[in-house]
Amino acid sequence: MFSIDYELQGCELTMDEIVRFLNLPKQQKSEIPELESSQVVIKYPAVEATMSGGYRCLRCSNMDSARFFQHEVYSRLIYCLECLTLGRMSLSTQLYYWPSLPSDPNPTIRCAWQGHYSPAQHQAAHQLIDQLSDVTRADLVHAVTGSGKTEIIYPLIEHQLQQGKRTALASPRIDVVLELAPRLAQAFPQVEIQLMYGGSEETYRYAPLVISTTHQLLRFKHAFDLIIVDEVDAFPYVNSEMLHYAVQKANRPQGKCVFLTATPDAKLQQQIANHEVNSILIPARYHRHRLPEPQFVWLGDWRRAIQRRDRWSHLANHLQSFLHLSGVKLIFLPSIPMAEALFDWLSELDTSVRLACVHAQDVDRKEKVLQLREGELDGLITTTILERGVTFPQCHVFVVGAEHPQFNMSSLVQISGRVGRRPDYPTGTLIFGHFGRSKSMVQAREEIQQMNQLAIEKGMLANE
Repeated sequence: MFSIDYELQGCELTMDEIVRFLNLPKQQKSEIPELESSQVVIKYPAVEATMSGGYRCLRCSNMDSARFFQHEVYSRLIYCLECLTLGRMSLSTQLYYWPSLPSDPNPTIRCAWQGHYSPAQHQAAHQLIDQLSDVTRADLVHAVTGSGKTEIIYPLIEHQLQQGKRTALASPRIDVVLELAPRLAQAFPQVEIQLMYGGSEETYRYAPLVISTTHQLLRFKHAFDLIIVDEVDAFPYVNSEMLHYAVQKANRPQGKCVFLTATPDAKLQQQIANHEVNSILIPARYHRHRLPEPQFVWLGDWRRAIQRRDRWSHLANHLQSFLHLSGVKLIFLPSIPMAEALFDWLSELDTSVRLACVHAQDVDRKEKVLQLREGELDGLITTTILERGVTFPQCHVFVVGAEHPQFNMSSLVQISGRVGRRPDYPTGTLIFGHFGRSKSMVQAREEIQQMNQLAIEKGMLANE
């Protein structure tokens, strides 16, 4: 039997969101019988005035006066700009909050994943469970790309679900969320999973396991006993106070946070040094082969070559060799216009190679990635949108303009991590094409080399 108090427990929603979440008829917006009769829902304004004369958004905690819109004539028309992408929070907007209900343990839940852990994965997985009781500090899993971070958290999720503890797995990027959802569904076929991201049309129902973007966590309050944030260094989470607050608000007061990354930023590295987080380092991939190290290849003026479609340029020569490698090809450009221009040129230059262009504004990008997986395409020309969260067998990578500021050290390490992820093809071609080396290029190569050296010293690589 449907119960709004059960389905929406832990949620903090506007009336519009309630109607959309539950897929109710729009005419029901003004009157929802279950809402009117609820004994547990708490209702309060989305924006409140502060003692200092300013305003505070109760959804995202914004108190910056510059991040509120106030109408010049209608002074009561005030709304928050910080979380506007999730809907307008104004003085007249009401939020409805359902406190979480107790849930029973379910010891019958089992992870169905049948793979084998490397020694490093096994140790990390058990360490995460052992550290669950330390809710004063988050856990940070610093694991190289392709180390099997997702599989490492399976025992932790299984443990929480068996205990009746609600869990969220979040990532800043939709592409990563869409990649994670089917993997978790296969690993936990007994468990109801709710997938949440901007543009999703799924009807919302309570689920013990939620997979969402970090933005969607703003719609929860004290809902989860465990929140795992994958790719914690990724834009937009990394520099967003709002998204950090979203994780804090969605977690219960005695809840646990686990962060996953291959490239911790300076702030996380400082927290590790100060012992503010429990750090777990995995410098080797699960298949125990080295991380591929990038080749630096001078391209000359690659921008000019693209603009003039110069078939005799260094860029054209190197790309034509690259495109005829056996396997999946990814070519990264620093901007959408550059990616589209190169795609148009290469489509003329070599009609035998099946290519597509993918970027953040491309509404068909999910379909194109699927086409590449299914062998209908030979490669993709893309931007940093595919720098993380996607895995292809026998993958080769060419970064055009690797010296461009868009490619920072973290981005280049993540892009490099697309190569050699499968045990049956642990190597591949990895090229940083440039018109002059950048500091980020050198730092990225040094980071990869350092992880390889650490893995050798710890005995984590096969035959080394």
